[in-house]
Amino acid sequence: MPTSEYLDVLAGFGCLTHREVHSRLVSMGWNVCGIGDWATVLRSPDGRSAARICPFDPSFPVFVELCRTIPDNPYLPRIDLDLPLEGGGQATLMEFCMPASADIITRVRRSWDSGDDDAWQRLRHEAEKLNSHAAATMRWWDGFDLNDGNIMVSASGRAVLVDLYCVDGHAMFHALEHDPVALEREIPASKRRYMADIGHIGRSCGPDEIAAIHAAVAAANRLG
Repeated sequence: MPTSEYLDVLAGFGCLTHREVHSRLVSMGWNVCGIGDWATVLRSPDGRSAARICPFDPSFPVFVELCRTIPDNPYLPRIDLDLPLEGGGQATLMEFCMPASADIITRVRRSWDSGDDDAWQRLRHEAEKLNSHAAATMRWWDGFDLNDGNIMVSASGRAVLVDLYCVDGHAMFHALEHDPVALEREIPASKRRYMADIGHIGRSCGPDEIAAIHAAVAAANRLG
């Protein structure tokens, strides 16, 4: 199935939750190829595309905006579709990228700091603008995140940044449990209904912690 058909399929998923989108893609032959703190990534059957599915992630929409602001920048992935999902999730169809070697990661970080060419300078300029706006308007914003997993290589061999920004998840989930009114004020329930489904919780928390987080999400959702 070529990218154009993937676009048609995913475009019809906007009324679904992240769980339903994930299930439908798996049933169509997509395979899980990555699990992060916030999202799961599935690879298309032809290997050319990736679908990033997340239940909740306040920072990734800012990265998508960056990619759309400078769509021809060689150091950003091609994004074919970005779709809000029911309950605040997000599905992003993009070109498939692979993990980068240690040498590439080092080179990318050096280029980010020094602005080796016009494309890096433009990327840094636009990224800084979006970062400043997000920091001024979004509580728990935590700036840039150039960890190893966020530096990848496209099928054509380009080094790319696949997820540049982050929020302070620990502070946000602390507010969920201890100051849900503040959380509701900053992020309405319709935008965080499934925040307990993020990968970090499923991977790193014990059963009692998971139960407490689900209960806190349910209580906070009732406020909205």
